[in-house]
Amino acid sequence: MSTLLPCIGQIAPVVIKGSQQSTIHRYNMAFNGYGQKTIDVWLPSNYPNGGPYDVLYMQDGQMLFDSTSNWNHQEWQVDEVVSRLMAADSIRPVIIVGIWNAGTLRHSEYFPFKPLLTLSTSFRDSLQAQKVGENYSLFQAPIYSDNYLEFLVKTLKPFIDRNYKVNSQMDHTIIGGSSMGGLISLYALCEYPGIFGAAICMSTHWPGNFVLDNREIPNAMLAYLRKNLPTDGKHKLYFDHGTEGIDSFYAVTQWKVDALLLTKNFGINNFSSMSFKGADHTERDWARRLHYPLNFILSKQP
Repeated sequence: MSTLLPCIGQIAPVVIKGSQQSTIHRYNMAFNGYGQKTIDVWLPSNYPNGGPYDVLYMQDGQMLFDSTSNWNHQEWQVDEVVSRLMAADSIRPVIIVGIWNAGTLRHSEYFPFKPLLTLSTSFRDSLQAQKVGENYSLFQAPIYSDNYLEFLVKTLKPFIDRNYKVNSQMDHTIIGGSSMGGLISLYALCEYPGIFGAAICMSTHWPGNFVLDNREIPNAMLAYLRKNLPTDGKHKLYFDHGTEGIDSFYAVTQWKVDALLLTKNFGINNFSSMSFKGADHTERDWARRLHYPLNFILSKQP
């Protein structure tokens, strides 16, 4: 563990002032074969005092801290929420690593690859050909989520562990996101249970595409989870969904996932699933309830 040097190897961060006297270090990191990844490392105002810190890796990094850096001018207000909870001594000290999504390649990056392989060839072909509107293909490239997770585990996490005052152990390493970001975060925990000790999956996009009532993808995910969920009782999972908009399609699959988890050594101490009446599929809604997963996953209670 070490504090960040002004320049690490060939990577020098851009330092940005965050809210609540926090700091953001912004990096552009090579993602072999896929160009550059923008990474935001959010540090609370008292960093590095009080460490070592837990690490929460979050998808859709451009949506977390600054509403001016994204397409819909909304944000999760992660810096404000985490700062408030830490000031109240409600959660363990944590830094946030926001991984910016790939823009038009977001679905190709976040769609779980191994469940994809269990779908019929005809369904996979129809998935790759699916369009949003008249001209925009949902999948702009072949699905490469396994490559993305390998980048997180073999490039990004070692970088964070070397250069920040963090606890690198599994039970202090969390991954999270919403919608497709929730889906890839769950997949990450299943693929790398020795790396990620917990996952935050908000408004998990079980349909996997925009044919929201399809059953093929949710069933493929359920079959994958039956085989790959960790069962040692050492991991924590948080799920939620709203009742409006896209979120209104999630409850049926979420109930099945919840029932499955109860057979896999998940219970009241390491599993939470919540429904929020009136909540929609927006960053504003996720910001309003972000304290729930943070309090659950980062609880100071054993």
